[in-house]
Amino acid sequence: MARFTLPRDLYYGKDALANLKNLTGKKAIVVSGGSSMKKGGFLDKVGAYLKDAGMEVRFFEGVEPDPSVETVMKGAAAMREFEPDWIVSIGGGSPIDAAKAMWAFYEYPDTTFEDLCVPFNFPKLRTKARFCAIPSTSGTATEVTAFSVITDYAKGIKYPLADFEITPDVAIVDPALVESLPPKQVAYTGMDALTHAIEAYVSTLNSPFAGPLAVKAIEMVFDFLPQSYLGDMDAREQMHYAQCLAGQAFSNALLGIVHSMAHKTGAAFSTGHIPHGCANAIYLPYVIKYNAHEPEAMRRYADIARRVGLGGASEKAQVNALLERIEQFNRAMNIPKTIKEFGVNEAEFLEKLDAIAANAVGDACTGSNPRAITPEQMAKLFKCTFYGTEVDF
Repeated sequence: MARFTLPRDLYYGKDALANLKNLTGKKAIVVSGGSSMKKGGFLDKVGAYLKDAGMEVRFFEGVEPDPSVETVMKGAAAMREFEPDWIVSIGGGSPIDAAKAMWAFYEYPDTTFEDLCVPFNFPKLRTKARFCAIPSTSGTATEVTAFSVITDYAKGIKYPLADFEITPDVAIVDPALVESLPPKQVAYTGMDALTHAIEAYVSTLNSPFAGPLAVKAIEMVFDFLPQSYLGDMDAREQMHYAQCLAGQAFSNALLGIVHSMAHKTGAAFSTGHIPHGCANAIYLPYVIKYNAHEPEAMRRYADIARRVGLGGASEKAQVNALLERIEQFNRAMNIPKTIKEFGVNEAEFLEKLDAIAANAVGDACTGSNPRAITPEQMAKLFKCTFYGTEVDF
């Protein structure tokens, strides 16, 4: 038996944010990231709408990019002190992911982070609060997913938390929140959305329910990401919806080793953080080449190519056309082809390679990848992504 879970309500389109006035409760805590939502006036709007709904409102601001275990614990403590019955998180993937984890520690103060790291091991939530997510980027789709990614900086590892309990109750997908995104962020988040959809479609847990969502998301990314990157606001609105469709697909079909690799390298190197979407964009072509040695994965990649109108007389040719389209997008949006080109130091990369490879194989996303992989193979694949060499194994 399989399961397919989405938020109870999803509001989208112009002025969707106003639906906050319809929430019912006594207290709401608003979790946000840096200053962009405040500068854009969106935090004030959220507060005003929640007060219109008759709620007392408190703000927890300043969640950092790639939120830490420490931030999660601080937020949970603030929630226990305030006792909200709504958790409303607005921003990119980081504040929403952090708020999801805070939610668990608010309702279950005695649980441990190690407990939550076990996939689908969360306690039953909604004993104290419900959750509303409002994304300000067009990539992570955490507003509709059963996932959260929290970083342990002491270990240099990102931990993906997974449980349908943390699928939000309400998602608000308002295109006004993404109009001011800088081009680089449009590129990285857009390629994150594309990776979500492609990995969901070829996942071993793909289904007749998730597949159509994934394909539609891929079609929309191919149609709208280039113009969104160039500043077309109509295209940017459509990308906001495309990433949400991709999230609905991967929340139920899960992901693959592109994400395993990105999770375990984002915070691993002293030369600087690799943004998640950038890492996905770099790794995606190499992983497709690796996975395509598995016949069923080859068939599904070729199916994607055909569905988005890419030609080729054979499945291999169709997959090559898909690869070329992805690489065209990366070039057009100035995304590096390798992690060496990104700026990772070679000596440090080689020193950490075996540990990173082992960690990536152990990542929660590896289990649904369409082709099995060993730590030795993962190390070889990482080398390909560092040097830009061909994946021939």
